[in-house]
Amino acid sequence: MLIAIVTIPTGSKRTKQEAIEAGKASAPMYVGMKGLLRKDYLNGEDGGGGVYLWESREAADAWYNDDWWPMMEKRFGVRPTLTYYDHHVTVDNMANEVRVDGRPVELTRAAAE
Repeated sequence: MLIAIVTIPTGSKRTKQEAIEAGKASAPMYVGMKGLLRKDYLNGEDGGGGVYLWESREAADAWYNDDWWPMMEKRFGVRPTLTYYDHHVTVDNMANEVRVDGRPVELTRAAAE
């Protein structure tokens, strides 16, 4: 799996309500998107962005193509940054599990020490 982090340096933070409304407005574009497992929206002091969990680098590259950059610049007035990270291990406290490559694994207490 692959994590892509997109940051959009707008120079200011949206209000919580503005961020929620913007996320709700764009979310339908991502629902059911091939290869995208999850998208989390970000709202920070200097701008926003998203954390995307992709099935593969190929799936991410299909989205972040040559058309994506000008679309984002037109939408936000700035060029975003895009950083890829390989993603192998997840600690999911909401699901009470640890996953390796998306599959739950058992850990022993000694592994944490």
